[in-house]
Amino acid sequence: MSVKSWGEVALHTLLIFLLFSAIFPLTFSAANQPRNPKKRNPQASDSSSAIFQVEGNVYPLGHYTVSLNIGYPPKLYDFDIDSGSDLTWVQCDAPCKGCTKPRDQLYKPNNNLVQCDEELCAGIHVSKERQCAAPSDQCDYEVEYADQGSSLGVLVRDHITLRYTNGSVLRPRIAFGCGYDQKYSGPNSAPSTTGVLGLGRGSASFLSQLHALGLIRNVVGPAKLLFDGKDTSVKDLELIFDSGSSYTYLNSKAYQAVVDRVINDLKRQRLERATDDPSLPICWKGTKPFKSLSDVKSYFKPLAFSFQKVKNSQLQLPPESYLIVTKHGNACLGILDGTEVGLENLNIIGDISLQDKIVIYDNEKEKIGWVSANCDRLNDVDREVEEGFPHLYDANSGIFSDRCPATYDTTDQ
Repeated sequence: MSVKSWGEVALHTLLIFLLFSAIFPLTFSAANQPRNPKKRNPQASDSSSAIFQVEGNVYPLGHYTVSLNIGYPPKLYDFDIDSGSDLTWVQCDAPCKGCTKPRDQLYKPNNNLVQCDEELCAGIHVSKERQCAAPSDQCDYEVEYADQGSSLGVLVRDHITLRYTNGSVLRPRIAFGCGYDQKYSGPNSAPSTTGVLGLGRGSASFLSQLHALGLIRNVVGPAKLLFDGKDTSVKDLELIFDSGSSYTYLNSKAYQAVVDRVINDLKRQRLERATDDPSLPICWKGTKPFKSLSDVKSYFKPLAFSFQKVKNSQLQLPPESYLIVTKHGNACLGILDGTEVGLENLNIIGDISLQDKIVIYDNEKEKIGWVSANCDRLNDVDREVEEGFPHLYDANSGIFSDRCPATYDTTDQ
């Protein structure tokens, strides 16, 4: 489930190291020939996590992208990151209808189709019944998104280059969609990327396949909402960390609690509502235009989600984690009413609230943690995480970093 367009993204069950500020080129050598490990790979076990090239921002761009090398020899493709959906797919020269890239940037299948009778094929269909005229038929897929975009294609399997922080490189064969018919019927423009990286929890997702190959381990519980360290009486919130959402979405009760408290607190400040700014539903303006979040954060109080099952376990949201400064020089609330957009009682923690945090997921232990890090000292990230999470961090859990720093904590899911 993605609450917005393919292009509007940044987290959920992410067991890989994504550095949103730095770019690590993916390299390989002759020693790194294609392989299909059956057990947990010792190279992966000795390293901490895999590094991907990630770029983007929450505002004004509104999305993050990751680049992956696919094939042998490898070719680079860029993807929107969506932890709210399972299927990874790339625009495919089969030939392609509705593709936004020139033909030389499209993926070309090479006798590597996934067959219809494979378990992985069943994993991409809503119905458990497989519609196979013959077991050897190709595995077709169709995926639709909340923004009314869609992709139709066939499942293929190819080598994807994974570079780990210790310098080792693995090239497992991963199944993904070869999309030969894309549609963009919603209000948003067609994405600029070649495809979508699906980081959901389904069996066909990128992460689940890595887990099945023995390259990673798999992974929030109810929380109550705090404003300025005080209980808001809003509790039992089930949170989803979703890299498919630029902004954070709360159910109507929680959203209204945030809005009421922020507005009431601002009565003592020299801010007034900026009703003429269309960037987001609720914005404020000062005596002069704001240039950055540094200009506005002193006016606003922090929010937090306190996890009810674990003492002193909180996800802290300073003003920088729920506000943006628009091109008009106003401060806008980056928390939206999820019930209003059809999410019912779901609560989505989006990119804006994950900035400046490294988030660690461990699906097998059913734990999640977050820790601060200094992006200027990227070589020290592993050490900082090990010190912050000695009971969670090992070679087979991973790290998600959306820029970096903030507080750290852990909680049972």
